[in-house]
Amino acid sequence: MEKNMHGMIAGGSLPPIPAKRYFTIGEVGELCDVKPHVLRYWEQEFNQLNPQKRRGNRRYYQHHEVVLIRRIRELLYEEGFTINGAKLRLNESSQENSVLGHHQSNGKHQDSIRDELQAVLKILSK
Repeated sequence: MEKNMHGMIAGGSLPPIPAKRYFTIGEVGELCDVKPHVLRYWEQEFNQLNPQKRRGNRRYYQHHEVVLIRRIRELLYEEGFTINGAKLRLNESSQENSVLGHHQSNGKHQDSIRDELQAVLKILSK
């Protein structure tokens, strides 16, 4: 892969994430075009990023953490956010997702209540 003057992959295209359960810090570095020391620093700054640590304090990242690292990288390197700005943006998007999920589950719950009430009305009207 060709690197630009900042040492990042030229063209901004990252390799696809393989279908694996765990990734080492070296693999994540290559998949996300980020050096391992930067990943360790981001772990301190972003509490959502919490890889499992096994023997010898070796880090093992899961798929969702690799996706999160790519998002952090995008916010910092491509969109120009500061660390604090990226934290805020990640918190906003996680809150939006939880609110959206809450509304969707409420909608399903309301639909089932409506169906039950209509069934009760049908029984009572007989």
